[in-house]
Amino acid sequence: MTSQKDKAKARAHKKKKAQRDLPPDDKAPCQLYLITPPKIDDMPAFLIALREALSAAPVACLQIRLKGISGSDVVQAANAIIPVAHEFGTAVVINDDPQIAKECGADGVHIGQSDMDYLSSRNLLGADAIIGVTCHNSRDLAFEASQAGAEYVAFGAFFDTPTKDPVARAEPELLEWWSKTVEVPCVAIGGITPQNCAPLIAVGADFLAVSSGVWNHPDGPAAAVKAFTQQF
Repeated sequence: MTSQKDKAKARAHKKKKAQRDLPPDDKAPCQLYLITPPKIDDMPAFLIALREALSAAPVACLQIRLKGISGSDVVQAANAIIPVAHEFGTAVVINDDPQIAKECGADGVHIGQSDMDYLSSRNLLGADAIIGVTCHNSRDLAFEASQAGAEYVAFGAFFDTPTKDPVARAEPELLEWWSKTVEVPCVAIGGITPQNCAPLIAVGADFLAVSSGVWNHPDGPAAAVKAFTQQF
């Protein structure tokens, strides 16, 4: 019988079959979960950078997280970004807003604790949508999300980050406990770079969510994606 984690990963990775063929004790390697910059001033230039990043190594998921613009502008941006991501087999989720995710045909949504609740998001987007939930450093919030049916829970911030003012600081021990206790995949987020990610991978993070660690890398986004995946 396929586990909830198998089903979640199969959906998130756009696989054609679940990972039930893996040996029982075999754990799929950590994967990259890319987040857009909070602001994109030049979309054509960003799409070039995105193609470079996605062609460098496999990226499991791309979250469109744009701040300070209208919902219609987010939809317009998503309509440009989603086809590029899908060319590389990368699933796309929208940050915060299930309605926008539905409007632009994204693969799902990432919701925070102050956004539309999980069940309402699921009713809106349907059974096949990816829905991930921010859980900060809370085991209770993560249990609640996983029991509701979330495809993944996100913990963080693990490090200082220039893209967001963190609500909470999480410790690697949380990832270790979660990966040993619950089947639902976990995403580590917050200030993660190729230089500091190894301890998070070692304790069981299923995905590393990164933004500035890729887009602000001194050697460019493609080099950053390669540097991350060399750690997996």
